[in-house]
Amino acid sequence: MASEQEVAAVGKILVNPKQDLTTRFRALFTLRNLGGPEAIEWISQTFVDDSALLKHELAYCLGQMQDERAIPTLETVLKDTTQEPMVRHEAGEALGAIGNIKVLDLLKEYSEDPVIEVAETCQLAVRRLEWLISGGDQKGEKGTDGNPYCSVDPAPPAQRKTVHELRTQLLDESLPLFERYRAMFALRNLGTEEAVLALGDGLQCSSALFRHEIGYVLGQIQHPASIPQLQAALELDGENAMVRHECAEALGSIGKEECMKILERYRKDTERVVKESCEVALDMLEYENGTQFQYADGLLRLQGEHQHLRVTMMHPIMIGIVIVNTSITVIYWIFILTEAFHRKIEEEDKPKDNPA
Repeated sequence: MASEQEVAAVGKILVNPKQDLTTRFRALFTLRNLGGPEAIEWISQTFVDDSALLKHELAYCLGQMQDERAIPTLETVLKDTTQEPMVRHEAGEALGAIGNIKVLDLLKEYSEDPVIEVAETCQLAVRRLEWLISGGDQKGEKGTDGNPYCSVDPAPPAQRKTVHELRTQLLDESLPLFERYRAMFALRNLGTEEAVLALGDGLQCSSALFRHEIGYVLGQIQHPASIPQLQAALELDGENAMVRHECAEALGSIGKEECMKILERYRKDTERVVKESCEVALDMLEYENGTQFQYADGLLRLQGEHQHLRVTMMHPIMIGIVIVNTSITVIYWIFILTEAFHRKIEEEDKPKDNPA
């Protein structure tokens, strides 16, 4: 379990706009995995940033953590019309993911928001909460496939059907969005090539929110059969930036060489959220194809920096003693004193207002 000081060290990376966005993303997902009030506080502080992509991911992570202590922050973000639509939408979805019925009235209110992506998101969140109230989560609905991705989804999967039947439900725009999302997650859980191609057809539907979610689930599945459809959506002139960003991240998640070539072409896109998504996706692709143990490596990076500091902070005379006299006693005192000095530095560097 990480200490408060370690959480704070990762939090400082997240809130620091001078850090590379990819490094901040890794810090964010480290905090999500660590959880707890301090992690929530550091994430919440970062909603003042000017990157819509980063703020979108902040809200996503707070929802996936399912910690009710994040509700006040998410309510504030949802209500704040100066925040970008994709950020407000993700705050609404996160409130639904946390699953506390006390936000039901707020979500109903914002189901009528003039920004269609926000309104549709809140409508979905209301339906999810009503499903939870009816005991849907406890029923473990028969005839459904489990979620292999451990994500908290905006809708439960539909009952098991053929891919053709689920595709029909997915693409039927006369149905409530919640029912179409249920088909979407049922197809995702199947994960076959046929299911992936059916999902890809959803990128032609009229709702930008819906198309954005299609990109998200294709990124979860990581099936190369979806690459042509994701590429087409990323390259489409006039496509909603929220959709293009999700397709870019999905390509990074798939991690094939052809994905890297596509993302390299769009990393200088005129839409900031697309450009930044390509940067993050390329970092993700590097992780997928590399030997790194985990993507959310904020603590590992800090430990590596600390090990480097412990050596470089040794006085030259001490290093000379190690070289001349390698007795266990001398080495013991050198490293114990260095460690104590390092702890002292960490203590002095601690923020005065510790996250609550």
